[in-house]
Amino acid sequence: MNLASQPDLALLLFAPWFLILAGLYWVYPRQPRDGARRLFDACALAIGVAAFVWTLHWAHGFADRRHGLMWPQILATSAGYAVFLAVLVIALFVRRAWLRRR
Repeated sequence: MNLASQPDLALLLFAPWFLILAGLYWVYPRQPRDGARRLFDACALAIGVAAFVWTLHWAHGFADRRHGLMWPQILATSAGYAVFLAVLVIALFVRRAWLRRR
């Protein structure tokens, strides 16, 4: 396998799970559903994916390869998933507070 494509392998493997999480984030709560909310949700998901990809590349380069060839993939995937979830959870709380004020 090409060493340059290894960090992106986790994105391909996690894509179905990220689509499920993104779909649930996008759908709930069902109301209000206006243009501002759609824009906020789209930005939150884009930031989550961008943070995931950045964390993947950072963690893959940061990992100590003395622990085995799989360790960079394991560390990058774990850290990237945690960052993606953190962005969605923060966006969830910000969105909830924002919708309550409206």
